[in-house]
Amino acid sequence: MEIIEYSEKWKDKWDNFVLESNNGTIFQMQKFFDYHPEGKYTFNHLIFFDKGNIVALLPGSRIGSLYESPIGSSYGSIVTKDVKFAYAMEIVSALLEYGKKIGIKEFLLTSAPRVYEKHPNENLDFAMLWQGFNYDLHYISSAIKLFPDRDIISRFQPTIRRNIRKALKNPDIRIELNNRYDEFHPILVDNKARHDITPTHTLEDLLKLKKLFPENILLFMVYYKDEPIAGSNVFVCNKQVALCFYNMLKYEYENLKPIHHVMYEVVKWSTEHGYQYVDIGVSQDTNADNPMTPSMSLIDFKEKFDAKSVMRNTLKKTL
Repeated sequence: MEIIEYSEKWKDKWDNFVLESNNGTIFQMQKFFDYHPEGKYTFNHLIFFDKGNIVALLPGSRIGSLYESPIGSSYGSIVTKDVKFAYAMEIVSALLEYGKKIGIKEFLLTSAPRVYEKHPNENLDFAMLWQGFNYDLHYISSAIKLFPDRDIISRFQPTIRRNIRKALKNPDIRIELNNRYDEFHPILVDNKARHDITPTHTLEDLLKLKKLFPENILLFMVYYKDEPIAGSNVFVCNKQVALCFYNMLKYEYENLKPIHHVMYEVVKWSTEHGYQYVDIGVSQDTNADNPMTPSMSLIDFKEKFDAKSVMRNTLKKTL
């Protein structure tokens, strides 16, 4: 097995492999990395070959003697097809040998949660653990399993159900699937400012991502008497999962419970379009010293929509 560093000539084959893989998402595609301004990151993506065929990919960056994945996206780590255990062992062995060869002292790899896989397969994780990787961090995320034959509202807790039904009957409230990021982004900035942070994406970033992935980046906007009051920015990550990357509202309209309404519409749309899960994102207390500290209130809120906890794990190995 051979490993080479990615170059632009491999772009189409890289992205096609991600799309055909068992565990890949748009966050590991070269097209996704294109939204970053030139020079913002120095990438050192890796391609694994066996007998001339691509068998695995690793998006990421070398920072001194550390190799980290992802850089500039939400999910990284090794992307493969639905590999058998012996082959997963070979892939990990090849990566470690490559790391020693080029002077890597540490790998830090964060993969997507298990629900993103077409076929649940922990061969790769066990192969990494067996060959000396250890868990470094766990982030708690929440995902709603979708069932096309079950009534959506009945799955939610009673208060949520009442608020959704009330909103559906209110002629002054409507939800549109549109591209009004100019209306959404100020709400996003204001929400993040409440926690003394800035959004991951600028308005220009969101517009560029929408242009790069017109079918995968969706904006559900909530209006009250034509005023935008909330929105959910959804990233369709692969054929399995739609991710609510941002759920934001104008707090002066909190009494209308627009997030309850928009969550229903996102779950409904995702169910109708054949996805298996809606991921509502991580629930960490960003003010805590320990980055793993759970936000109990946020987790409780997500559970009201019948969401269950899934983990985003980071594996680490020192060579």
